[in-house]
Amino acid sequence: MEFKETLRPDSGEIKNRIVNYWTKRSHEFGQLREKEQASETGQAWLAEITQNMPQTGKLLKILDVGCGTGMFALMLSAQGHEAVGIDLTEHMILHARELAAKQHSSAKFYCMDAENPDFPDNTFDMVITRNLTWTLPHADQAYAQWFRILKNGGILLNFDADYGHDSCNKDTSSLPPVHAHRSMPQEMLQECDSIKTQLEISCKSRPSWDMELLQKVGYKDISADTGISARIYKDYSEFFNPTPMFLIRAVKP
Repeated sequence: MEFKETLRPDSGEIKNRIVNYWTKRSHEFGQLREKEQASETGQAWLAEITQNMPQTGKLLKILDVGCGTGMFALMLSAQGHEAVGIDLTEHMILHARELAAKQHSSAKFYCMDAENPDFPDNTFDMVITRNLTWTLPHADQAYAQWFRILKNGGILLNFDADYGHDSCNKDTSSLPPVHAHRSMPQEMLQECDSIKTQLEISCKSRPSWDMELLQKVGYKDISADTGISARIYKDYSEFFNPTPMFLIRAVKP
């Protein structure tokens, strides 16, 4: 089945700025995620995902939203699942496809807006996303669209953090020497903070705000796990995330 790719949707300046920011970071981001996938941290991610996904005993159809260079989709594809990844940034998708070819993965990747995914209703058993919702101008629309494309009984797994209340442009000397933020140009860190000030989600208290939205959309069995960082980032490595993460899990009834 073919899907419409939306490379640069006409959704205003902020989405263009987000795309431009992640385009500039896509190469080093892809290298970092490829290393993370093969590391103990990658295995910790896979363990968290596996224990929270639908326990049907069957292989699943999974959408990785805001997939970046495809780490989650690639890992889940390697487990036999039918994985699809979408991202608004074309360069991220190009790198994801390169990694898929390198790993002989069956995962498919499309350039598509997370707030307007071009899939039929009731398509996926699971929608998964990592470090995406904090970048969305219309998170309420995204949550509603993900609900639409989930099958009944399907699960949403959202791994994110309250990045809106944390500055990218803070002192990075406490981070591991090889951490990506230590080598980022100052103007990139400032641009990240500037983008965040334009987003409504940056002013919200998360994950409680997200959980209220999900309930309004119609999700059930909504839970938030704020202990995820301690289980994932056991080593103070280049993959370390200094902002505490949370996992929101919700079910479409």
